[in-house]
Amino acid sequence: MPSLRTLVAIPVSLALLLAPVTAGSASSAEVTDPLLSQFLTKGGAPAAALLERDGNGVRYAAAGPGIRRADHFRAGSITKTFIAVLVLQLAAEHRLSLSDPVEHYLPGLLRGQGVDGRRITLRALLSHTSGLADFSEATHASLPLTPLQAVRLALALPSTGAGRFSYSSTGYVVLGMVVRRVTGHSYAAEARRRIIAPLRLTGTSFPGARTALPAPHGRAYAADGSDVTELDPRVAGAAGEVVTTLDDLDRFWAALLGGELLPAHRLREMLDTRAAQGAYGLGILPVKLPCGTTVWGHNGRIPGSYVRSAASEDGRHVLTFRVNTTSVADPALEPALLAAAFCPRGR
Repeated sequence: MPSLRTLVAIPVSLALLLAPVTAGSASSAEVTDPLLSQFLTKGGAPAAALLERDGNGVRYAAAGPGIRRADHFRAGSITKTFIAVLVLQLAAEHRLSLSDPVEHYLPGLLRGQGVDGRRITLRALLSHTSGLADFSEATHASLPLTPLQAVRLALALPSTGAGRFSYSSTGYVVLGMVVRRVTGHSYAAEARRRIIAPLRLTGTSFPGARTALPAPHGRAYAADGSDVTELDPRVAGAAGEVVTTLDDLDRFWAALLGGELLPAHRLREMLDTRAAQGAYGLGILPVKLPCGTTVWGHNGRIPGSYVRSAASEDGRHVLTFRVNTTSVADPALEPALLAAAFCPRGR
């Protein structure tokens, strides 16, 4: 399957500029965006869309046919942030500790090449420093998988080295299993109760084995142009299952960074990147833009969909963009879009 790997290192490019939201532009109407259009002409996407919110209002832009603001789409690894919130909430309730070894909750699960669940903490899973290989790197990992099958695929691969940052979807599959063990409910049920319902994220769901997207939705295309709108999300599970909308993702990130989902000390813990050598927090990643501004968020890649959410640290300025294909051909476009949105004019 195409990797669920998160893009952490973003190349610097300010050659393309996007007009920022300005006073007097507090409109949610669709506008023409020259930079977004280049995700089609240079990025190879059939269509692209973005939704930006800050103190000046809301701006929606789209390019290409068959894409709408209300569409449901798969958000891939942005699922990891939802899972991280659940684990941190349980830690805040003293129902688990991030220092606990995986063995405490799932005895005997993690035994492999250089892997021992007695020495891997929940914090290491959250920060991608556990040494667990990424099950999605296995050549035959494109079929629907149970969590146990995903873990077994990963354990057949060499460890990436404990304590060193190495992005691994396997860790979040394991965290989904921990959530079930601690609460007695699936991560999907806990996410609905703890995140989706309180924030009224009416377009967000964890589909399980359901292959169809909720209405309304457009089409989703693989890199070779084949239609992958119908997809069994069990290929990603707790590492990439979520289905959502632009509005819901902007609301989620604003609420998370605005302190609505976690106590202040747990949110600070989430944003601490020291364990991952500055590359990743706990289910969230920082991107330092050329102007010196750091934005927080995540991206997600799953067949037929690529999504990026980025926000100011206080959550007051949020941007989510998406394309209806698996990846963007020109890697300079994404950093240009973020820089144009979050960097002060002239920096």
